[in-house]
Amino acid sequence: MKLLDDLDLKGKTVFLRVDFNVPLKDGAVADDMRIVQTLPTIRRALEKGARLVIASHLGKPRGRRDETLSLRPVALVLAEKLGRPVPFASDCVGDEVHAEIGRMKDGDLLLLENLRFHTGEEKNDPAFAAALASGIDVYIDDAFGAAHRPHASIVGVPAHARQRGAGLLMDAELRNLSKILEPERPFAAILGGAKISTKIEPLEALAEIADLLLVGGGMANHFVAALGLPVGKSLLEEDRVPTAREILNLCRDEGKNLALPSDFVVAKDASDGAHAKVVSIQGIPPDLMALDIGPKTIEQFGRLLADAKTIFWNGPMGVFEKPPFDKGTMAVAHLLADSKATTVVGGGESVQAVRRAGVYDRITHVSTGGGASLEFLSGEALPGVTALER
Repeated sequence: MKLLDDLDLKGKTVFLRVDFNVPLKDGAVADDMRIVQTLPTIRRALEKGARLVIASHLGKPRGRRDETLSLRPVALVLAEKLGRPVPFASDCVGDEVHAEIGRMKDGDLLLLENLRFHTGEEKNDPAFAAALASGIDVYIDDAFGAAHRPHASIVGVPAHARQRGAGLLMDAELRNLSKILEPERPFAAILGGAKISTKIEPLEALAEIADLLLVGGGMANHFVAALGLPVGKSLLEEDRVPTAREILNLCRDEGKNLALPSDFVVAKDASDGAHAKVVSIQGIPPDLMALDIGPKTIEQFGRLLADAKTIFWNGPMGVFEKPPFDKGTMAVAHLLADSKATTVVGGGESVQAVRRAGVYDRITHVSTGGGASLEFLSGEALPGVTALER
């Protein structure tokens, strides 16, 4: 695919797809990380003389206009970061928007309203894609976090553009995640999170690629159950236990090391932190649930990761939003930060974890896309990447 610097942008109207799907609180942006990460691409395009039309989704308005999910607060933050006004369009398609784009000059920019206010976005409706692409010369995708979605702004619009390519963030994501597919060894993969169902393919792929697989969070419950041990009232998708058993067998047959927690922090629920206690993997009581990995597991994971040359992490080790069930996740974040290995954190809640731990700047690469990064590592062709290929 072509990259931003391969494209002639001078005097061209450029459709820049970004991922400004940021959290909002009381009508304001609560976390500007995704905005900040796209600034280099925005600045470079403006320096090259582009007439920059920026588009993104925000939340799940289900094709209806929802003012609580407007990108207007994002325009304010973007203006502050760029040190210049950011004109905001009240919609993303229509005669008024088309007229605003037509009045733009070289070096101007315009932020469009939430793409998902229209049902045509998620349905990849050809008419909606054509409306978005009207008057557009160049398409640039810098929204890796949405690259696994076959939506109109991801796959429909680039088909109409004379030129298309990847932004600086998209390029960095693909280069760094590609290193995981051919890693420097030993390669350790750490997988956590609440559910196993959304991570079956990447889990199987990583079991094949990794030399060492560490499992925590709600995902670990399935492996505990697959061993025939009780999990109490812990989160469990019973129909996925056979999958966990298959992965245990795969690792055994391939001589791979799959490490499960040796102890857990348990309680009645996540609000019962005052009565939390540590039990062994064999001793989860029938009336309690596992909510974090225990201290012995943290020590065990530290020893196992000591010699790793490449480490990939996706998914927290417990309910890290609520102390005292955050210790395992925070410990893993610090293990990666202190490691001399190439470290990649695969988006989602893991990003929140490294930020909360204060080690974001000490990770080799923090991906903006949880689902996209896992699908990429599974060997899946991402629609947003395929749409950029020459």
